[in-house]
Amino acid sequence: MQAGGTRLPYPFARQHGVIDLGGDTLARICLKQGADPMALIEVRRVIGLPIEVETAAPAQFERKLSEVYSATGLDIGGAEDIGRAGGLTDLIDHMPAIADLLDTRDDAPIIRFINGLIAEAARLGASDVHIEPYDAHLVVRMRVDGVLSEAARLTARLGPLLVSRVKVMARLDIAERRLPQDGRISLALGGRTLDVRVSTLPSKAGERVVLRLLDRDKAELTLDDLGMPPAVVTAFRAALREPNGIVLVTGPTGSGKTTTLYAGLRLLNDGAQSILTVEDPVEYAVEGVGQTQVNAKVGMTFAAGLRAILRQDPDIVLVGEIRDSETAQIAVQASLTGHLVLSTVHTNDAIGAVTRLRDMGVEPFLLASTLRVILAQRLVRRLCPACRRADIADAAIASLSGIEIGAPVFRATGCASCAGTGYVGRVGLYEIVRIDDALRRLIGSNANESEMSALAFTNGATLSHTAREYVRNGVTTVEEAVRVIRQEANAHADL
Repeated sequence: MQAGGTRLPYPFARQHGVIDLGGDTLARICLKQGADPMALIEVRRVIGLPIEVETAAPAQFERKLSEVYSATGLDIGGAEDIGRAGGLTDLIDHMPAIADLLDTRDDAPIIRFINGLIAEAARLGASDVHIEPYDAHLVVRMRVDGVLSEAARLTARLGPLLVSRVKVMARLDIAERRLPQDGRISLALGGRTLDVRVSTLPSKAGERVVLRLLDRDKAELTLDDLGMPPAVVTAFRAALREPNGIVLVTGPTGSGKTTTLYAGLRLLNDGAQSILTVEDPVEYAVEGVGQTQVNAKVGMTFAAGLRAILRQDPDIVLVGEIRDSETAQIAVQASLTGHLVLSTVHTNDAIGAVTRLRDMGVEPFLLASTLRVILAQRLVRRLCPACRRADIADAAIASLSGIEIGAPVFRATGCASCAGTGYVGRVGLYEIVRIDDALRRLIGSNANESEMSALAFTNGATLSHTAREYVRNGVTTVEEAVRVIRQEANAHADL
C-alpha cells in the first residue's frame, strides 16, 4: 500500500485542505470541511488513481495532517523538501558526507536534521529529546512513554553545530558555553501547535541539550479524558468544588501531575472566579487564567510569587510545587483565609504528602483543617494489543505481583505497530485520599503513616492494588508495574 502523504506536497495539502491517506488501486482522500472541492481534480491528476473522499471537521483535519506528514519526516519550519518516509533514520542515511556537513557555510543539513528530529519526536509521542556529547561520539536519545532509548549516534564533531542551531531557534546566546541556559521554541507541525522547552548544560565534552516537547492539546484535556476510575474522579471533583482548602497531587517527575492540575483548572475556569498560578515554568497557556513564572535570578521564588498573587484577590491559586517550608506555610495560610489552593508534592504515595508537609514545619492541626484531598498517580506503559502474548504466572511472578500461581498474565513481545517495544501509550494509576473527620483526627494527633494509610484505604485502592488489576486484565506487564511503583511497593510490601 502506498504510504499516505507522500504523493501530495505538504504545501498543497495544507493550502487546499486535502490529505492523501494512501491506497494502491483506490486513493483515500481526506477533504477538510469548507475546502474547495475543485482541488480534488488536481489531486486526481497528480495521484493518477480513482479517489474515495471522506470529509473531516477542521480540528480533526489538522490532527490528521500533523499525523500523516510528521510520519513522512516533514521538516518543521518550511523545509518541506525532506518528505522521506523513513523518518529520522532516513534523514541520517541521506545526510551529506561528513566534510560537507561540517562546512558551516552551508548549514541546511543541520537545519533539516534538527527539524526532522523534532518532527520524529512528535510523531513518536516523545516527551523529551536528549542531545548528549561524549569524547568519541554524539548520542541522541528520546523518551517515549517514560523510557529513554537511543535514536541516533553521530560523530562528536557535529555537537557544536547542532547545539548552535538549537540555540538560534530558542533565541539563546550562542557565544555563551560556560553557563546553563533555558529557552523556548514555538513550532507548527501541520495544524498542531507544539512548544519545545530548551535546556542547555555545559559538560566535559561539550554542551548537553534537552528538548522537552509540550503538546498544547494536553492543556485542553478534561478530567474525563484522563482515564481516572469513577470513584477517583468523583472525589477529585468534589474537592475542587470546595470553597477553600488544599488539593494536592503527588508523584515523581513525569507522572502527569501538571496535566491533572490543568484538567482541574479547566473545570474551575468558568469566568466567575479569579484563578492565578505561579509555576516553574509555565508549561501551557490557559485562556482566562493569570499565570506567573518563577525566576530565581531576580528573587521570584514560589514563596515570593505566592505571596504576591495573594494580594491580587484570587479565588483559586495553583502553586506548581510545594518544595520548601516557606511555600508550605503560605499555602496553608492562603487556604485558611478562604482560598482554594492546588499544588504538587514529590512523594511516593498520597499519605506521604502529610508527612512531607509536617517535616516542612506545618503544624499537624493546620494540616488537618486545610487538606481536602490528596491524589497520587503514576503512568505505566500499556501493552500493545497487536502483539501481547498470553502467559501463565509462575511462582516468581506470583510472588512479585501478588496474584495467584497459574493466573493468566501477558508479556510484551514487540511488532511494527509498537516499534518493537511491546507497548503503545500509557495509562494512569491513581490512589486518592479524601480527608474526612476520622482521618482529620489522626492527622491532628500526629499519627504515623501506617495508621493513616490503614484508615484511608479501608475501602479504597492503593497504587499497588490498581497495578495488580491492570496486570490481571492484560493492560500492562508485571515488569512494567514493578518498574513504575517499586518505591511505593517497597514501602508497603506489596506489588
